[in-house]
Amino acid sequence: MTVSIESLLKEHRVFPPEEEFAEHAHIRSMEQYRELYAKSIQDPEGFWGEMAQALHWFAPPQRVLEEDPPRARWFVGGTTNLSYNCLDRHLTSLRRNKAAILWEGENGDTRILTYHQLHREVCRFANVLRKLGVRAGDRVAIYMGMVPEAAVAMLACARIGAVHTVIFGGFAAEAVRDRVNDAKAMLVVTCDGAWRRGTVVGLKAIVDQAIAQCPTVRHTVVFRRTGERVNMEPGRDHFWHEVIEAVTAHAPPLPVESEHPLFILYTSGTTGKPKGVVHTTGGYMVGTYLTTKYVFDIHENDTYFCTADVGWITGHSYIVYGPLSNGATVVMYEGAPNFPDAGRLWQICERWGVTIFYTAPTAIRAFMRWGEQWPMKADLSSLRLLGSVGEPINP
Repeated sequence: MTVSIESLLKEHRVFPPEEEFAEHAHIRSMEQYRELYAKSIQDPEGFWGEMAQALHWFAPPQRVLEEDPPRARWFVGGTTNLSYNCLDRHLTSLRRNKAAILWEGENGDTRILTYHQLHREVCRFANVLRKLGVRAGDRVAIYMGMVPEAAVAMLACARIGAVHTVIFGGFAAEAVRDRVNDAKAMLVVTCDGAWRRGTVVGLKAIVDQAIAQCPTVRHTVVFRRTGERVNMEPGRDHFWHEVIEAVTAHAPPLPVESEHPLFILYTSGTTGKPKGVVHTTGGYMVGTYLTTKYVFDIHENDTYFCTADVGWITGHSYIVYGPLSNGATVVMYEGAPNFPDAGRLWQICERWGVTIFYTAPTAIRAFMRWGEQWPMKADLSSLRLLGSVGEPINP
């Protein structure tokens, strides 16, 4: 029987959660949600001021919102640090030795970083950045594969008040050059290469080509992922594993004003010149913390897997800053969703006991084409919540 989209929409297909799910959810009913939503609309300053109290502030905000259309300033007078909120504030609880990142490489490599270990790595890389002359407000470009060090670099920038701009690892040299030049980045963090569909993409070679036309770049830091031979310019290029050995794991976070820029993220450039969008610290921090908590119903024992790349806003917000500020366990995967076969993502869900799976309608349509035999081969009994992002999902 063929069913039209129109008929499906008319049916208002609503599937209530199981009672056990609703009973343990942060928001347990539509009535509770509507009450929360109404408060956010009727008293936004009261609502967001209350939500901000869940996070750490070195100095509390004096005003929640100052509006001067089209500009708005959030949590005025408050100072905070997003790296501190993602890491340090978890270290005095049982989360200290909880897994923060569960990483799986396309070639089968795996790593686990606890919050304690991630904190140490972020502090060490923050000291590397400082040693190479990076100061608060300076821009750092990050052009890497999906390795934990991409998150480490982002959090290290946030720790010292530097502004990161993450560039999607699939972009060519011209796209890297244009974004680095627009941001006036002084340092580029990259990898020797990245695995993609069983082959190595030479990221460092692309960076070399790009920064030949980037006068503001003074240094690069290269993480060895694939072991490929790469060109290293003395004085400019530094291997991650070498510079990290020369610094300590003690790096106090810099308190920054709420409106201090956290990162610049560029639009894709498909409809014209890429536009850099600046995200400031306080409002972004509270927003991503809250949406991760409520939309994904994150709990202490969840294992959360977002299939996005950190090069996009979904990856920034819902792989790094949102989940880690909630003290969640995050799965990061390096490679293609169908390598070596179309069951890869479901195997990851089974292997790591994923409870929350977040992907895109484009991916779901690919799963449908590949056939239901692939998810049926895996034990997906751990999954309890599915998320979709980027465009409307097919009925």
